[in-house]
Amino acid sequence: MTKYVHLYVLDGLSDWEPGYILAELNSGRYFAEPGASLPVRTVGATMAPIRTLGGIGITPELTVAELAPDDSSLLVLPGADTWLTPEHCLVLDKAREFLAAGVPVAAICGATIALAEAGILDERPHTSNDPQALSALAPSYRGGEHYVGEPAVTDGDLITASGTAPVEFAREVFRRLGVFSPATVNAWYGLHTERTAEQFAALMHSLPVRS
Repeated sequence: MTKYVHLYVLDGLSDWEPGYILAELNSGRYFAEPGASLPVRTVGATMAPIRTLGGIGITPELTVAELAPDDSSLLVLPGADTWLTPEHCLVLDKAREFLAAGVPVAAICGATIALAEAGILDERPHTSNDPQALSALAPSYRGGEHYVGEPAVTDGDLITASGTAPVEFAREVFRRLGVFSPATVNAWYGLHTERTAEQFAALMHSLPVRS
């Protein structure tokens, strides 16, 4: 059975934040296993179309109620300024279900605020945009002692990131899923942070020989 990457879509979705993850997992172009990939499917609170911050209209392919951890390799929760509206409580419950089942959940920017308000970050190492802002925007949050001042943090199956760190966010996802070789992860990250010909060459040399 094909397993998918599931992207939760909501109004105001920050287009760029999950972009690196989706492109690389869906294409599989740098996977350690030639020809492999993880196709992306979009998930909504309902089947109603949403519009991203960049103005792109997306109609979800399935609803949260239809989403099951057994069908998924990863649930991606992107940033948006609409996360604290009640309709998103269902996907936060689904995130708990994914984590309990050992299926990774990756949240960035505004999604980390929603996780904090839902109590999911109270006992786990995590990051967000700013610890003071997280406490102010998520009044139910009790996880301040577990806040880590890094661009992206992985705690088992939970990955969190600042909205200014989509590259680090993607790197943590690739490491957790193990779909890139360690050399490819390092070279991919080096290329996107150092932007040199040497890092591009290292990325190409890290890939398995395609027949």
